[in-house]
Amino acid sequence: MGSLFSPKMPSLPPVAPAPEMPPAIPEEMSSEEKESIAKEQAAVERKRKGRRSTILTGPLGDVSEAEIEKKTLLGS
Repeated sequence: MGSLFSPKMPSLPPVAPAPEMPPAIPEEMSSEEKESIAKEQAAVERKRKGRRSTILTGPLGDVSEAEIEKKTLLGS
């Protein structure tokens, strides 16, 4: 048989605050570093555009009207 009293769960430890994130681009950056970052970002953008050009449909799929009527030899 089971017990009438269940054991109590231990309390959770306090949550530590999240560390502060450093800035994405440091202010003290040489022009060479800025140029290399710009080149990398341009390459990523080129790759994204290249992939987009191969996708023929949008997020809704093919939205063009389907040709469901075909002409026969005897009439239109």
